[in-house]
Amino acid sequence: MGQLWATNSLGGYLSAKNLDKKLRTANQPLAKFRQFSEVQNAIGKHVGQTFTWDIISNVVTQGATLVETNTMPETNFTITQGTLTVTEAGNSVPYTGFLNDMSEIPLTKIINKALKHDSAKAFDTLAEAQFALTPLRVAPASGTSTTAVTLTTNSVCATTNTVAFGKGHVKAIVNTMKERNILPFVEDDYMCIAWPTTFEQLDTDLESINQYTTEGYKKIASGERGRYQNMRFTEQTNIAKAKNGVWGQAKSDWMFFFGDDTVAEGIVTPEEMRGKIPSDFGRSKGVAWYYCGGFGLVRTAEANASILMWDSIA
Repeated sequence: MGQLWATNSLGGYLSAKNLDKKLRTANQPLAKFRQFSEVQNAIGKHVGQTFTWDIISNVVTQGATLVETNTMPETNFTITQGTLTVTEAGNSVPYTGFLNDMSEIPLTKIINKALKHDSAKAFDTLAEAQFALTPLRVAPASGTSTTAVTLTTNSVCATTNTVAFGKGHVKAIVNTMKERNILPFVEDDYMCIAWPTTFEQLDTDLESINQYTTEGYKKIASGERGRYQNMRFTEQTNIAKAKNGVWGQAKSDWMFFFGDDTVAEGIVTPEEMRGKIPSDFGRSKGVAWYYCGGFGLVRTAEANASILMWDSIA
């Protein structure tokens, strides 16, 4: 239907007696997951719908000391490829020329703001869907431990998670990531992203040791709220809680922990605002956001995966 002058809720309210000129919209978050995706290359146009990148393994045989009379040992490495598929994405708001003429507030300003918020949520949805493909799942040991975790590597959690996420889990997860040789996301730190309430127990645990106000701590990501044990915590609200409906007994919710090389974004056409060519003699108009690109999990093999998901089976 779009925006109309004849219906108050669709446009008529934009011109009314003593109308406050300050624009107020529904509260909206900006993109959080997308900021942790890496633009591998701006792949451009006319190069096909599939974008690939190479992943180089460790050498098969590790180097060691040499014996003077022996020849130099030889080894090799393997190359695998990651892939993403380029698609189009967008949304639009049509409006009538009559509404535009009657509105006291510039209509395109309102529409542009609404579409900006919509695109942020759309990009987070696309990026998070790739984060969720990680083969590494982590949960409290036995479902109840506050200091130990159990890791599975087949994309399926093997534990019913029944405890809140706390500082003991942070230590165990950071150690797991370090011992898997997952590269830090920035400097020596890994990143975590989750709903604000998922950090409640962690906040309580850290109040006494005041780790969130450590001298020299500097936020480096949008939505970042603190740092502990080489883990930086970022909150988001674009992706719903318990998206798979499996958190009936848990006191926390899904979380992602990650280092470098998370999700690749290949861009053909960066997101942009587009105006509809007016039709019906200029009476039918519209504005849209448009994007052509795609997201793909960089490291799909469990041996090289860089993302761990805090998960549960029930």
